Amino acid sequence: MQTQLLDFIPQETQPQVEALLAKDNLIVKVSKERKTKHGDYRQLPYGKHQITVNSNLNSYRFLITLIHEIAHFEAYDTYGRFIKPHGKEWKKTFQHLMLPFLRPEVFPTELLPLLAKHFKNPKASSDTDTKLTYALKQFDEGDAKTYVFEVPFGKNFKLYNGRTFKKGEKRRKRFECVEVKTGRLYLFNPNAEVELLE
Repeated sequence: MQTQLLDFIPQETQPQVEALLAKDNLIVKVSKERKTKHGDYRQLPYGKHQITVNSNLNSYRFLITLIHEIAHFEAYDTYGRFIKPHGKEWKKTFQHLMLPFLRPEVFPTELLPLLAKHFKNPKASSDTDTKLTYALKQFDEGDAKTYVFEVPFGKNFKLYNGRTFKKGEKRRKRFECVEVKTGRLYLFNPNAEVELLE
């Protein structure tokens, strides 16, 4: 495995991850930031399999994303190509692969209860688990980010793509926000990263 990849995961996990990748013979690439996903898995021509993971992730999220994508390959390899991408076979595989990493030598103690709860029934994206996502973001480097749940009611905010919205009421788990330009209503996860406008 490339030394570069090892630099992105917690040091305590490196031998285990290296062994896992060597067994599966996967091609792993570290990508530039993609706003719509943290990583992906795909089957390449000639029977090869590739995983990509975004380079901007902190080491804990990088590890979770890497194992998430390895689970796609192992579920495909074990159960065949007709399974659902995030169905019960993938969930079972992801849980099995993550379990050895859920310990205080790898993750900070404040993350462990949230991870244990999340992995009882892992979702297609850890971003749908608001508490876990917010806790993981505390380990990100760089500028402090603003999240939709922090934006005051009625205030405008901007997304990475330049679209502007006005924050509205909370509906069960998500916030109703109106796009300023079109007047269309959208629902936002509380932990969506935004730029607050004055």
